[in-house]
Amino acid sequence: MNRKLAMVIDSAKCIDCKACVAACKQANGVARGQRRNWIKEAVPPLENGPDGNRKLGRGHFQPGACMHCDEPSCVAACPTGATFKNAADGTVVIDPRLCIGCGNCIPSCPYGARFRDTQRRIADKCDYCPERRAAGLSPACVDTCPTKARVFGDINDPDSEAAKLLAANQGRVVRVIAKQNDTKPNMYYIASTAPDGWAVQPVNPLSFDALTQVVAPLVKYAVGLSGLGVLAMLARQLVTSGTAGKDGGSHGAGQAPVPPETGSGTGKEDGHDAR
Repeated sequence: MNRKLAMVIDSAKCIDCKACVAACKQANGVARGQRRNWIKEAVPPLENGPDGNRKLGRGHFQPGACMHCDEPSCVAACPTGATFKNAADGTVVIDPRLCIGCGNCIPSCPYGARFRDTQRRIADKCDYCPERRAAGLSPACVDTCPTKARVFGDINDPDSEAAKLLAANQGRVVRVIAKQNDTKPNMYYIASTAPDGWAVQPVNPLSFDALTQVVAPLVKYAVGLSGLGVLAMLARQLVTSGTAGKDGGSHGAGQAPVPPETGSGTGKEDGHDAR
């Protein structure tokens, strides 16, 4: 069974300290003025008071980030294939080599989780801190949360903390559903603290079909050429080194090779072209 990484949120525990936001920016080098995750404040609902008058109920805070949806609209909106669903762990990933910074994916996300990095000029979002995960650590926002409002793990693994929390709250877990378009997000909320008023109707640019048919092949071709260029340089280096080795071994017995600095002035040193 494939892994399915997800985050379970109990925002009743969130105290709006924003340690998760700061930790994410620090761990991922997020540009100033931008963020991969957030905390929003829910509008307290109106309730009937004991005197029969309506009053504001208890509010709560709403941690959020990329939902890593099962049917992500951002993947469908990407004209180059830079944004894709990782079948191995369920995450939605951005390949920076293929991203052209067109911004199509930004309005296509109904949760406002994507932005254009002002420094790299490509799309960015939460990726569950893959470098930290490779080192056996949790995403920075999860590690930093002092109240453990965010719980992360493989929900297909019944022994993970996230799977246990979901199992303990059967019937009380909800997803944030986009208007007229259920992307099947993989950020789960305990029902009593579900986010309110986040999701909007995703917008796909009118030029999407044309971009997909024209831009994607060009970008992938360019990336392929770049890779071929590296291979060509490596091959040239190997051939040159091999020629140098043959030249170095052509001196007769008892005849010392001519040092490079006293050579014939051809502009070559140690078999490498000095140009």
